[in-house]
Amino acid sequence: MIEKNKPIVAIVGRPNVGKSTLFNRLARKRSAIVDFEEGVTRDRKYEITEWNDRSFIIVDTGGIIPDSNLAIDKNIKLQAQIAIEQADLIIFLTDVKTGITDYDLEISKTLSTHRQKVLLVVNKVDNEKDELDLFEFYNLGFGDPFGIAANSGRNTGDFLDELTKILPDKYYDDEENQERVNVAIVGRPNTGKSSLINKIFGEEAVIVTDIAGTTRDSIDLDYRYEDKIIRFIDTAGLRKKSRIKYGVDYFSSMRTIDSIDRADIIILMLDASQEFSEQDQKIASYAQRKFKNMIILLNKWDLIEDKETNTYKEYVQKIRREFTFLEYVPIMSISALTGQRINRIPDMILKVWEESHKRISTSQLNDFMEKVIQKNPPSHSTGKHIKVYYVTQQATNPPTFIFFCNDPSLINVNYRRYIKNKIREAFKFEGATIKLILRGKEDDVPHIIY
Repeated sequence: MIEKNKPIVAIVGRPNVGKSTLFNRLARKRSAIVDFEEGVTRDRKYEITEWNDRSFIIVDTGGIIPDSNLAIDKNIKLQAQIAIEQADLIIFLTDVKTGITDYDLEISKTLSTHRQKVLLVVNKVDNEKDELDLFEFYNLGFGDPFGIAANSGRNTGDFLDELTKILPDKYYDDEENQERVNVAIVGRPNTGKSSLINKIFGEEAVIVTDIAGTTRDSIDLDYRYEDKIIRFIDTAGLRKKSRIKYGVDYFSSMRTIDSIDRADIIILMLDASQEFSEQDQKIASYAQRKFKNMIILLNKWDLIEDKETNTYKEYVQKIRREFTFLEYVPIMSISALTGQRINRIPDMILKVWEESHKRISTSQLNDFMEKVIQKNPPSHSTGKHIKVYYVTQQATNPPTFIFFCNDPSLINVNYRRYIKNKIREAFKFEGATIKLILRGKEDDVPHIIY
């Protein structure tokens, strides 16, 4: 289910009237991709915004092409229709420069049954001369058109004043007191990320087609589970750099990286029917470098024929071989198409969340470290003496441990890896990426983070 604790305002209209520009203006950040290419926005995109102490959800939709027979256009239209049904207020956005088009007329027919919650807005009204052309838009039948210029911000303040006056007073609950877990679903294009979201939510939350790269923006959807809200971030698949051209694909890749940065847990989607690629490894490596908690989902398990008792075990071993740095990450085989084991995913997310928030007492850590050092003391090729004084857990999410020693530079990469492996052996932290900080005895010796 999509959380509806605040009024929802959906922006709808034909392609290239400035919906994403208005969305970004209202959200006060460059959240939606804006490009001169028609049809850039394909899915619904949600952001929470505020004006005059009124908080509401703004929804950007793809441009509606009413009479198109293309599958992608039909899906965009479906997404817009879902947004219209969910919305408490609909901004019907048009363009003063082109006037009323046949597409506008067709969209107005679709919106006529929702007339009571439609606010007609005419974009690109850059000056007083353009305002004279507003009278044409009375023909759409939605009352007084409101003229704005989303790009420059002209009249948007007055527009927001009007919008907040007519927003319904409802949907207030205890969401602010609930813990939120941000989960980014990442992977190569066409691995089934959007299909997974739709199966979890039980609705067409995002567009799914056979066309690789359908998702261009990152889509945030809230899912209430037990006492927490899991925010799923469905991202555009990362492509190889050689295939990324400056423009929409470039910004989509930036959105994916941004999604990883702001997530607590990364779900790496792998395609069981395809060979794992270098790009899969790069995605996982970037997430680990950012100290993100991780889960691996092996999708399209239904496509694997002639499964035997050891088939799953062999796939797991293959993943462990090719992603040697993710030996601590839990793996689950699923089918986003059939729903196989999808119901277990929220439980796995909360388990990894709990592991990443686990705290180990300083006394436990130092007892553990003393045994580790006695069994295998650190050494250096120079023969210099290495002394570890004590260790403490500084933070959670990610679990962060500070080791105080005489000279951090003397502790080599193999011994750091050895320490991390021993921490996992003793305290688990399944799915959580451990951060190790080596700190010297003297204040002027810098911290070294791994």
